[in-house]
Formats: sequence, structure tokens, C-alpha cells
Amino acid sequence: MTDHVRIGVLGAATIAPIAVVRPARSSTVAEVVAVAARSAERARTFADRHGIARVHDSYEDLLADPAVDAVYNPLPNGLHGRWTLAALEAGKHVLCEKPFTANAAEAAEVAKAAQASGLVVMEAFHYRYHPLAVRVDEIVRSGVLGPLRHVEASVCFPLPKFSDIRYDYSLAGGAMMDAGCYAVHMVRLLGGEEPEVRSAKALPHGPSVDRAMRATLRFPAGHTGSVHASLWSSTVLKLSMKAIGENGVLHVLNPLGPQLAHRLSLRLKDRKSTETFGRRSTYAYQLDAFTAAVLRGEPFPTTADDAVRTMTVIDAVYRAAGLPPRRPTS
Repeated sequence: MTDHVRIGVLGAATIAPIAVVRPARSSTVAEVVAVAARSAERARTFADRHGIARVHDSYEDLLADPAVDAVYNPLPNGLHGRWTLAALEAGKHVLCEKPFTANAAEAAEVAKAAQASGLVVMEAFHYRYHPLAVRVDEIVRSGVLGPLRHVEASVCFPLPKFSDIRYDYSLAGGAMMDAGCYAVHMVRLLGGEEPEVRSAKALPHGPSVDRAMRATLRFPAGHTGSVHASLWSSTVLKLSMKAIGENGVLHVLNPLGPQLAHRLSLRLKDRKSTETFGRRSTYAYQLDAFTAAVLRGEPFPTTADDAVRTMTVIDAVYRAAGLPPRRPTS
């Protein structure tokens, strides 16, 4: 067992510097040591820009590198499952970008492989590792809100570039996959149970891809839920989550990127309070949790099994909206 985690990056995705490369620079137990991309030239440019020592000519070569302990997988959605499985076969731990896979069936396949491997497989819901989300979980589980009546989450931001891969069905794109996976994960966190999808309505971009989605949910205990996701709609920007109970309301502004700005408001029958937390990046907290799991076996919330439950809801939303669940990229 090493005393630090050597990470290889699959692809030169724009999220990789924010999610892993920069946080690793301030970590004493993580180091990005290698990168591979679709073209060697692109990988070399990325490596030179970010001070990464080794460039591999292919994803397969990176996975075969004995000096790589773990892989960060920020590939397009439809490739997440394939290359996470390949990384596990190569004996590497995996930090996989959300959404975990193209659909729930593929997520179950990866979860089964993860369990059999004994390796760490973490879905990169970075927001979940910030003290803000930890506090939200603490408040809801404490029962201070009383029996829940309704939970909701909105993740809406503008992406007017329709050539972006997030609008490409062949790469498992769509608003529900990109923004909506966060909203689903948030209502699952707030709701405390696995919801049933009651209805959904998409704003389409082409025959199979959604640019926005709304869905209504119901939880086994009786409380309702709703999710709103948008990449391009009249709701230009909305990042929030809310839990309404018989005794009060919890509202969170910007749970997704609290390092930029955020606010947690708790309104109970006898008091009101507001809390804020530090400006340290959600991605830095996530990398801390990933390395702690790899090096010391510490537990973490965004497991492969948790990802199966999120993807199950996402598939159900697509079906309720009359759209097909996404498929792995062939």
C-alpha cells in the first residue's frame, strides 16, 4: 500500500483540471501522473499545460501503466461504463464523472464488477462532499423538520451551444443526464427513500434529446418530490434544493457550487437561522474522500450501488416523458 494515490486521467476533458488536476496540487496524498486522450497531440497539449509527467498514446496504455493507481473518468456519458469496467479489469480504482453510466442496467453491471474487484469506485457528485451537503443531510435526518411533505431540487443553467456533446443522444446526452442527475441525487438525499416517478415533461432538442425536463415524484412514506433540470429554457439559472416538513422548511441556494456563493436557510415554527460555510472547493473535498477510501478504506456516499439507484430514477423520468433511456455508446 502506497502513502499516496497516483491518478491517470482518461481524456482531456475541460472538467478534468477543475475536478482533479488543481485539487491534486494542494493534496499531500494525491498526484496526477498521466493522461491519455483521443489523439496523442491533444494529450500532450493537456499534459504540458497542466504539468503532467506522462502521456499515453491510448486509454488502454494508460490503464496498463503500473505507476497509475487510480483513474479519473470524465469521458462522454455513453463511454463511462465501458472505461470504468476496463479500469477495474486493469486493477485501478475509479473516480467516474456523473452520470455514472448511460442507464441503470449498465450501472448495475459496473456495480457488480466494482463489488467483485474490491476496488474503490466513486461517482463524482462533488457537491455531496462539501460541508454544506453534509449539514443538509444532518438537518433532514435529525427530524427537526418533522414528517416530510415535499422535497425538490432545480439544476438549471444555460448551455446554448447545441453542438455540445451534452445534446448528443449517441453519447448519452440530455438535460436530465447532465443537470438532472444532480437534481435527482439531491431529492434522493432530501427524501431519504427511493422515489417513484409519477410524471415527467421534456422540452425537446431533436427527437430523443431533452434540453429541459421536469418530473414529479412520490416517496414510499407519502411525501412528494419534484426535479427541474435545464440546459436551455426560460429558466436560465436556478440552483437550489428544498425540503418542506410539518415543522419547517430547509432551503439551500446553490448546493452545486457553494465555493462560489451559497446559503442554507432553516425556518422552523419557533426560530429562523441561516448558515454558510467556507470557500474551499467541492472538488477538493471530493478528492479527499476518494483518497481516504483508496488509502484507508474509509466509507463514502456516492458508491456504485448509490449510482444504480440514481440511474433507475433517471431512466424512469425519460420513460415517463416519452423519451428512451440513454444507451451506451457503441
